Amino acid sequence: MARLKAPIGIFGGTFDPVHFGHLRSAFELKQALGLAQIRFIPCGNPPHRAAPIAEAALRVEMLRCATRKRPGFVVDDREVQRPGLSYTVDTLDSLREEFPATPLCLIVGMDSFLSLPKWYHWQRILDLAHVVVAHRPGWQAPGDGALGQLLTDRGTELVADLHAAPAGLIFVHEVTQLEIASTGIRALIAKGHDPQFLMPDCVATLIREAGCYGSAPGKDNET
Repeated sequence: MARLKAPIGIFGGTFDPVHFGHLRSAFELKQALGLAQIRFIPCGNPPHRAAPIAEAALRVEMLRCATRKRPGFVVDDREVQRPGLSYTVDTLDSLREEFPATPLCLIVGMDSFLSLPKWYHWQRILDLAHVVVAHRPGWQAPGDGALGQLLTDRGTELVADLHAAPAGLIFVHEVTQLEIASTGIRALIAKGHDPQFLMPDCVATLIREAGCYGSAPGKDNET
């Protein structure tokens, strides 16, 4: 068997818009897990939630400006280019075909992990990738049920294990908790407030120029 390459992190989401919470988590996981890169994959047509407010091309552009000059951060637009609903298993299938000798680490939050059995063809995900659960204070990993058993059978606490196999393991890692959410940012912008310090300046500029979240963000007059 050919020697495996350094793992790639797969970070999906609507990124509507991308913010420092996303970027900080990705940075910490890249360092802690020794990932060769993090691929940010904006969702095209999410099957279990409302469609994103910002158009796909704008969300891709926001990601590209946010990750520019960040070594190992890559924007991957395969989901927004693919017609139909955006299923994670389809994305992993295409990535596995492209990177046959590379461990893939699907990055999810604990809340998403808890809903894993509701995902489309979820049983195949661990055949295609490792699952890295970004754990924040206040969330508890399940200790029983289907997911508790899955953690018992597939869980590891060793980063080296993620490098030694292309897929099949679950790794839980705590990341810095930043109380930033895209929903809150959109509401802030809709009121005409400035999202400075919640996201890269270039992202705020793109939002202001597009006016995609309601009122254009300007100078916040609150004291």
